[in-house]
Amino acid sequence: MALLNMIEIDVSSKTYHRDDDRSELVVLRNIRFSVEPGQFCCIVGPSGCGKTSLLNMISGIDEDFSGSVVIDGGAPSAGPPPGYMFQSSRLLPWLRVRENVELVTEATDARARVAGLLNEIGLEDFVDAYPGQLSGGMRRRVALARAIVNEPSLLLLDEPFLSLDTPVANRLRRLLIDVCARRSSTVLFVTHDLREALYLADRLLFISSRPGEIVLDQLVDIPRPRIPEGEDIELLRLELLRKNPQLLSGLLETDENDYQK
Repeated sequence: MALLNMIEIDVSSKTYHRDDDRSELVVLRNIRFSVEPGQFCCIVGPSGCGKTSLLNMISGIDEDFSGSVVIDGGAPSAGPPPGYMFQSSRLLPWLRVRENVELVTEATDARARVAGLLNEIGLEDFVDAYPGQLSGGMRRRVALARAIVNEPSLLLLDEPFLSLDTPVANRLRRLLIDVCARRSSTVLFVTHDLREALYLADRLLFISSRPGEIVLDQLVDIPRPRIPEGEDIELLRLELLRKNPQLLSGLLETDENDYQK
């Protein structure tokens, strides 16, 4: 499969209609950016700012918005499906772990590939378990395996390591980086964790509180390989927050007494 060309997002607004009082809720507005092929882009912002809605539009799941998303010169639905890990695991409860992952791949070596991947994420003893027999963190690991098993050229990840223990999360972050490097995948990764974003990303997009707008587009020039708790990551994190103390709340400081979204 050929690598993706530029991803171009130009969303003037995303609105949800409230049935109870017939009012409208504007979640996103004036979201315009492009993602280079092979770029790892983290989207950071407060809860409810529209990060998940943005991923759904890029994936082609949600086409009800004003604006356009162009991937490889066409609509998202016209190309190969991305690997998508949702906030919830969305595993099929009647299938075993290995079957949930095998379901999405038609590779001739699917059984061996899935077994190797489940071993990498520490689930080799649970390949025949059902989702209901797993902890929440283990189900998230299975969902990650399902998203990356085909090593897709476009990968969308919605807070994939939320609630995982730090050692497990770091192991999976390293695995994700390795998979993306092998495939030169283009990645859009939603997170609330600034350290995580600085460890993973080539670029950070900070989104304001609702209605979400991009308030800062920040390149990360820390050389790879990186260390999750490395000093260079911590120094950049502190510098970003020193300049913009409310950045993670979606506010950008423009001068001493003036904040704007």
